[in-house]
Amino acid sequence: MQLLPEPVRRLAAWCVVVLLVAGVVYVGIRLCVEFRTAVVPVLLALLGTALLGPLHRWLVKGRVNRSVGAGLTCVAVVGVVGGAVYVVVAALIDTGDEIVASLKQAAQDLAEHFGAAGTSLDDLASNAKELLAKFGGTAASGVISGVSVVGETIAMAVLALLLVFFFLRDSHRAVGVLRSLVPRSSGDLVEAMARRAYEGVEGFMRGTTLIALIDALCITVGLLILDVPGAVGLGALVFVGAYIPYLGAFISGAVAVLVALADRGFVIALWVLGVVLAVQVLEGHVLQPMIQSRTVQMHPAVVMLAITAGASVAGILGMLLAVPLTAAAFGVAHELRERYSDASAAVDS
Repeated sequence: MQLLPEPVRRLAAWCVVVLLVAGVVYVGIRLCVEFRTAVVPVLLALLGTALLGPLHRWLVKGRVNRSVGAGLTCVAVVGVVGGAVYVVVAALIDTGDEIVASLKQAAQDLAEHFGAAGTSLDDLASNAKELLAKFGGTAASGVISGVSVVGETIAMAVLALLLVFFFLRDSHRAVGVLRSLVPRSSGDLVEAMARRAYEGVEGFMRGTTLIALIDALCITVGLLILDVPGAVGLGALVFVGAYIPYLGAFISGAVAVLVALADRGFVIALWVLGVVLAVQVLEGHVLQPMIQSRTVQMHPAVVMLAITAGASVAGILGMLLAVPLTAAAFGVAHELRERYSDASAAVDS
């Protein structure tokens, strides 16, 4: 090694560090995938605890028993989530046939204007129901053959809800438990890193919820003004989709435009598209800088890379968990950078 120049030795050292970190991360991801039935509920429970913590603390300050407060918080979550899912599904079921009919009519209009170029679109629209029926049959057979997957999902959801209850109830003991698991010399550092990670997740969840609420209210008001059916359900879909940055907004906005196209025609659909785009511009240029900059700072490119990586590892669930986990990693990195920079400054002085 002495024969190599100093820059080459430094580069080699950094390569070794990067390879070791990448190997540890890869092994950790593989272990999480292998034990996903235990890991996923814990991660979801941590997200739920970060989001619901302020409500539980408010109840405790109001002299409500910690267990009762945690139970009331969980019941409220089940009610809100269940209601939102019901409203969204009901709205989509009521307008599903109209969406297909509007797409077929749009294809016929294209065929009339563009001749043979539109004929293929017309044929595709004519067969849309058959394609959907075949796809639905395939999906149904897959569900029937994979009942264990459904049972596993339900079990994980129930376990996550129970963990949220225990995490909220025993949150005041978290620091003591964490310190008991690490050596005394590392207690302060581990506690500081855990606090930063949790603050990053809490900030992301709080900021995203506020932005999602504003987006949902704005789009719901716009849909009500345009007299689009299922406006409340579509607004709930926008709220839920906001927890998957970028992709969730795109999907929920597309569904709103399709519903408007099905019931109100092409012109109203264009107005709905304008409302959705205006809300997205408001979010990207006003809400995100003003709200998220106070909670967690991540460049949009980092967010998109995190979502892509999460999708490649765990699909939609990975997309949901990727950004808050990245926010936690940023919080830990920020804490380490501050500590080591302060330590090096003290040594230099």
